[in-house]
Amino acid sequence: MLPDAMAPMRICTLIFTLASSLVWAAPHGSSASPASRQSTEKLVFCHFMIGVVDDRTSASDYDNDMQQAKAAGIDAFALNIGIDGFTSTQLDFAYESAHSNGMSVFISFDFNWYSTSNTSGIADTIGTYAGYPAQLLIDSKVFVSSFSGDGLDLAGVQSDLTAHEIFWAPNFQPNNIASADALFNWMAWPNNGDNKAPDAGNNLTVSEGDTSYTTALKGKPYVAPVSPWFSTHFGLEVKYSKNWVFPSDLLWFDRWTEILNLGSQFVEIQTWNDYGESHYVGPLSSPHIDDGNSKWTNDMPHDGFLQMAKPYIAAFHAGSKTVDSHIESDQLIYWYRPTLKSASCGSTDNCEQPWPSPTPNPNYFTGKPNGYDTMEDSVFVIALLTSPGSVTVTSGANGPETFGAPAGASSWQVGMGTGKQSFSLTRNGQKILSGDSLKDIISDCVCGIYNFNAYVGTLPAGASDPLSADGLRSFTNSLSATCQPTPSLGTATGAGTGVVAVPTAVGTNSSALSMIGGTGNSTSSGSGGPQPSAVRIAVSPLQGSGATSSSAVAGAPATTSQTPTTTSSTTAAIMGSGSKTITALSQLFPTNCMHAGFVWGGPPGSDPAAWCNGG
Repeated sequence: MLPDAMAPMRICTLIFTLASSLVWAAPHGSSASPASRQSTEKLVFCHFMIGVVDDRTSASDYDNDMQQAKAAGIDAFALNIGIDGFTSTQLDFAYESAHSNGMSVFISFDFNWYSTSNTSGIADTIGTYAGYPAQLLIDSKVFVSSFSGDGLDLAGVQSDLTAHEIFWAPNFQPNNIASADALFNWMAWPNNGDNKAPDAGNNLTVSEGDTSYTTALKGKPYVAPVSPWFSTHFGLEVKYSKNWVFPSDLLWFDRWTEILNLGSQFVEIQTWNDYGESHYVGPLSSPHIDDGNSKWTNDMPHDGFLQMAKPYIAAFHAGSKTVDSHIESDQLIYWYRPTLKSASCGSTDNCEQPWPSPTPNPNYFTGKPNGYDTMEDSVFVIALLTSPGSVTVTSGANGPETFGAPAGASSWQVGMGTGKQSFSLTRNGQKILSGDSLKDIISDCVCGIYNFNAYVGTLPAGASDPLSADGLRSFTNSLSATCQPTPSLGTATGAGTGVVAVPTAVGTNSSALSMIGGTGNSTSSGSGGPQPSAVRIAVSPLQGSGATSSSAVAGAPATTSQTPTTTSSTTAAIMGSGSKTITALSQLFPTNCMHAGFVWGGPPGSDPAAWCNGG
């Protein structure tokens, strides 16, 4: 979410307090005094977009978000709201779930939708939730934030709210402190000073924004921003058309390092669930309505971003300047775009049409997103290590590259190569972590569009995180290429213990699952092309096997990597009959149709693929 009236609502907040008191409100309607504690500890928040979750029907629909955020060390969500009719219902659910799960929440008014003149309405909303148990209070004041809102009469809102004092931390410009208690800086990405990527004449770093705010605040609390990515690619199929990127690459790692040394009282992560701008750190499976973003978020989990942040959050809580002592286990987090910058999507891209109105849209650009050339064609790897080790990365056909990684946190990058992406960690001759990404890098376009979002993976592998049906409902809008609204990644589960379970084709006499041993290398479509759907491949334990992909067993024999794919030849090998059974549309790339001799063996009830020559 950026400061323009067409942008949909989005945010994610992280807050640290150095000298304020955190107070939990008494239960709603209670006259009891709230409990109080000194906030010499630091608090972490993540801003949550209420505007995209109108499909939630109960407080329990928020529980998984609350629990995952809490497990990462986050203390509360900032709830970004507009003026939708479902807002109060969803706020009720969120406040109830937060209370049930030991989290705090607070409201962040989005002034893309709210009017700064509506002081009484804003005061009424604050007053409604001020007494709820999960409401965050600072110095016994109701904590309130915003996106944009310069010109809002803070004193006027306070005068309309006589029962509660407000602790204001709005997203105002640094020259507009007014009566705010703190200010929040939204710009978490390098930019040109005009809400777009840096150019040859204008390159403003995030740390320069820090300086502008801290200088203006003169000791008042500063809400410093941190965000992993930014890419948006909405075409003319929606009314909020916008198409640009901010250079992100290693921003997530570098910015956390800056934050540890910044010493700000508050920090904001952007965001938990802003899928449209690709800066989500929460799960794809978190219930939400697709606003058109699924074309670039399907099969693009960001859970690893949150995993990388976890020891940094612990370091913040402890007041540490470095993260090293807060790394509890070995972990590799990696990310990359699914295609090279040179990919050409031509007429199939959803932003190929010129802007139709004589009044220009400063956020819409034809074809590749504005700023695409500021991104590097690289695979990025973060090593979080308990002791030194060797990190090896193999990107496609490029030869393996090995780096001597120290104990603690370090970042590495290699040039992108099309094909499979492999990663490993060895120490003293022992393989500690090893595995293949579920997402190949391809040379052409994903489902025919320019996709500058990041795919994020981890070793040990994380759980499956597919979009739901609601999260895919707008997938085919303006999509020219043949792609189905279906998650298509393989599924790496557990600790990656080295067995891939592949569904047996319909009509065989085999058992329900055929097991193939390996080193935990899960796979998606073997084609490397657009992946409309695929067999879901689950990594499960192999009884009696010493194979492991996530944590080496001391003294265990070396294992040989055996990476199954979902091509017809592999299916035939699995079935042991030579049959070219097709179980997923992704196996048919690039023709996307069935050839003579193929047999459709997709999931029961699924539609068979069309025949190339009409059957």
